[in-house]
Order: sequence, then C-alpha cells, then structure tokens
Amino acid sequence: MQNLLARSLKYHGGQIFVLDQYLLPHQEHWHVCNSVVEMQELILTLKVRGAPLIGLAATLLVAHLAEQGLSQSKLAEAINDLEATRPTAVNLMHCMKQMRQALAEDNFVDALVATAEQLFNEDIALCESMASLGAALVKPGDNILTHCNTGALATAGVGTALGVIHHAHQKHGDIHVWVDETRPLLQGGRLTAFELESWQIPYTLICDNMAASLMAAGKVDKIFVGADRIAANGDFANKVGTYNLAVLAHFHNVEFYVVAPITTLDIDCESGQHIPIEERAESEVKGVSGSFGECQWAPNNAKVFNPAFDVTPAHLVTGWVLDTGVYNLQQVKDGALKQL
Repeated sequence: MQNLLARSLKYHGGQIFVLDQYLLPHQEHWHVCNSVVEMQELILTLKVRGAPLIGLAATLLVAHLAEQGLSQSKLAEAINDLEATRPTAVNLMHCMKQMRQALAEDNFVDALVATAEQLFNEDIALCESMASLGAALVKPGDNILTHCNTGALATAGVGTALGVIHHAHQKHGDIHVWVDETRPLLQGGRLTAFELESWQIPYTLICDNMAASLMAAGKVDKIFVGADRIAANGDFANKVGTYNLAVLAHFHNVEFYVVAPITTLDIDCESGQHIPIEERAESEVKGVSGSFGECQWAPNNAKVFNPAFDVTPAHLVTGWVLDTGVYNLQQVKDGALKQL
C-alpha cells in the first residue's frame, strides 16, 4: 500500500499511525495499530473519532492485514468485527461494504489495497468539494456557530463543517466562529479550538448552553454542523446537542446547515427514527478526563443518561451541503437525496 497522510491518520513504512485525539490539545501522541482489537480500542475510546476518519482507519487496517497475509476468511471476520464497533456513523458501514466487495475479488489482496487507497483519496476530494460549496454560503463579517469537531482531525481532508469555515476564512478573511465546547467530551473546546487556532481563524469558545443567548442577541448569522448519518428524508444524526441548536436556530431565524459527504447518506434508512443511537459510559458525564487530568464531580451512585448523538428532523434544516451540491428543504422533500 502506498504512503497515505492525513492530519490524524497515516500509513507510512508499512505501519498505520493514529494520532490520539483524546490527548489533544496538550499532547500529540501517535499510536501504531496492527490488529483489529487495537483498532476497536482506539475507536471506542475516541482516540480515533470523526465519522469519515473512523471508516478510513478501519479500511487501512483491513488492507494492511491483507498485505500481511491474513486469510480471506479471517479478513471477512475482521471486516465484520470492525463494522460493529460503533453503530451510529454510517461511514464505517460504507467503507466496510466496499472492502467486503473487494474481498470477493479473485485477487482480493490487491483489490483491498486499491479500495483502501481509493477511499482515502476520495475523502480528501469530497472534503474539498463540500468546503468550496459551503464557503459560497458565507458572507464577509459572518459570525458562525459550530458544534463538536468536524475538521481535518475527523477526516482525511480539510473537514466537513469546519472545512467550510476554513475555506470561507480563506475566501473572505473576515469571519468569526463561536465554538460550542460540546459536552460531555469537549470535542469543541479541545479539538475545534485547536484547529481554528492553528488556522489562525478568530474564534470564541462558549459553553453549549450559551448558544441561545447569542442567537437572541443577534450574534449568530449561520450555523454549520457535521453529521454521522443522514436518512433518506433528510433527518440526520450528529453529536448530541445538535438538535438543541437546530430548534434554537429555527426559533431565531438563523440559517442552519448540515455538511457531510455522500458517504454519510444512508438512503436505506427511511427517517431519523431508524438511526441507532450509541449510548456511552456513565463516567463521561460524571466527570472529565484527558491530557488535562481527571476529575469526577458527580456522586458515585448518580444515574446517567449519555447518548452520544441526537437526531435533527429535516424540517429544521436550511440546507444540506454535500460534495454533490447544496440542497434546500423543498428539494429534499422532493426526494433529492434519494436520487444521489
């Protein structure tokens, strides 16, 4: 397999290297991954995160194992195990479907390697297309609000929603970003702030529950978020807290855009009601941990509800920014997504 390089995932010298996103922004530590168990652990503990990147990381591992001589039956088992690691983000399923098809080829090793390289490079191109299309929606002087992390850390390319912001800043040079900290795992406070700072894009970090006050004061012009799965009717799942923003945006007449590649579209999923929502450990809500240390503030016996995602209904969305174009609500109601 040829050398492949992204901000937080690379294949070099016959090894897969994964940047530990759980330790950012204060530590940059790279893990070497050689097995399905190791990759599953990296994904489950959010050392590898972001819907596109999770799929690509799993894809590179399968191709790597094929080059190491793993049998066809063992590779099929690896694909199944990786696909089941996290249930909500459809990109992982999309990538494993492609690898399963490659595994059925007579020369399956070469087919798996070629598919992995193609998916990696395709994601870079998809990100570029989304970023360019979305940047055209931004005006000079806009105050943009975003949630979670959707940049180069979460993809092979420049990112989805944060990629739009990156290109809009390059185009106008006069935008400001409100960054939701994104409880409970602080992907906004740790990762989005880290990326915006590295890109020298002006930003202000806020607690998630401050967004309503900003909108009421007229200080938010547009909202751009990513997605982990988009249903055929335009409903979509994203990091928990996204639905809150969509409701607030609708009430305050703030434009609300979801940015995702076509690989995030699940046309077999009729609506958001059919998207499985992952629930995560109680410890994530009871306290905080990472490169900054550990702290638990809740009582040990506190009961916790911790869904990783929520579902935003299509009628709250201004537009869907995909790599294939920008679609408004009427187009989506007319079945535009089903035709892609």
